[in-house]
Amino acid sequence: MLEFRSGTIRAVNAERAILEALEQAYGTDQPECSLLLINAVVGHDLLALSAVAARQCPQARILAASCAGVVGREGPGESMHDIAVMGITGEGCSVAQVDGLLGPTSFEKGAELARGLQEAAPQPVRMLYLLASGIDIANDRLIAGIESVLGPEVVIFGATSSDQMQGVSTHQAIDGVLYQHAAFAVGIWDPSLAVITQASHGFVAVGEPLWVSEARGNRIVRINGQPAWSAYLERLGLPADASEADTIPIGALAELLPAELTADYGNDHILRVVTHHTAAGEIIYATECAAGTSLRLTVRDEERIFADMDRMLAAMTAAAPPGPPVAVFHADCLARGRRLFNRVIKEELVHRMQQPFLDQGQVPPWFGMYGFGEYAQLGGSNAYHNYTTALAALYRVDPA
Repeated sequence: MLEFRSGTIRAVNAERAILEALEQAYGTDQPECSLLLINAVVGHDLLALSAVAARQCPQARILAASCAGVVGREGPGESMHDIAVMGITGEGCSVAQVDGLLGPTSFEKGAELARGLQEAAPQPVRMLYLLASGIDIANDRLIAGIESVLGPEVVIFGATSSDQMQGVSTHQAIDGVLYQHAAFAVGIWDPSLAVITQASHGFVAVGEPLWVSEARGNRIVRINGQPAWSAYLERLGLPADASEADTIPIGALAELLPAELTADYGNDHILRVVTHHTAAGEIIYATECAAGTSLRLTVRDEERIFADMDRMLAAMTAAAPPGPPVAVFHADCLARGRRLFNRVIKEELVHRMQQPFLDQGQVPPWFGMYGFGEYAQLGGSNAYHNYTTALAALYRVDPA
């Protein structure tokens, strides 16, 4: 049976950060956990954090990722010195990893990742926490690769790593080795656990459509007959020398959803982020995108962000088994919250999302990041999202 503990801390020094986070989570800086997950804001050295964690938890696998901010029981943290940890103790999960994860290899690497989990688990993997590189992945193909081995009934939740929304590079550290195009997964086979996942964004599609004229896999080559990147910048009203740091906060692209999914999502569009482009002017998209696809720009609607999140939380709690969750995994976007003083304030949003999960006034173990993308179910199937709040709440249930 798996047990979860979480902690968040703000500290410049890697050793102090890990020691204090572990102390917060376990009441000791040397817990006997079997797996330690670390989210660290860009500015921290993932290898230094991993080395300290391995020394303090010598029996544990150490899996870390870069992000633009963290969320824990104490709320959000966005400074360059914030980290979050989730410790997992007991039997009921297995770990697998892959490297070389890129758009063209996404299905293959997803299947390889799933086979690794399947081979390591003595029972069928029923759900998995997935952390993948945030740049140049066909995330829909990654999900399909995992499902080709574990079946579509496996529930996938998690995030993609990020930098400070620059679209330059993201990092994953697996047992003290640093990667840029890797993924790791925690496959959970503990029969006493059930999971409920959902996501919402609250953005509104606006303006005339952008038509994908030519595409190859997850690379959009031309939009409206023009080179994709320049056409995208032109529609955003940005100069030709703009970068992803300029486009990511304002450039969410919306794809129309099938009608049967709009009620579950609370929106008729799913969003995509552009995290990179090639020297030839191709947009590296977050999923595969066929020629003929209609894309629209979006605007953030604060009232709808909060209303849609409240609707999502009501749906999750209505579907939950009795009792509070034993852990919550959270992936989110920096663009969500109220815009005040020239920045997006997230404390209110996080406070409201945590309220339905309280146990005697206490937030359960909570492990969150502000990344480049989110994995959560949509209409009962695994899906990849951008610009959302995505939550996965794990509950203890009767294994019978």
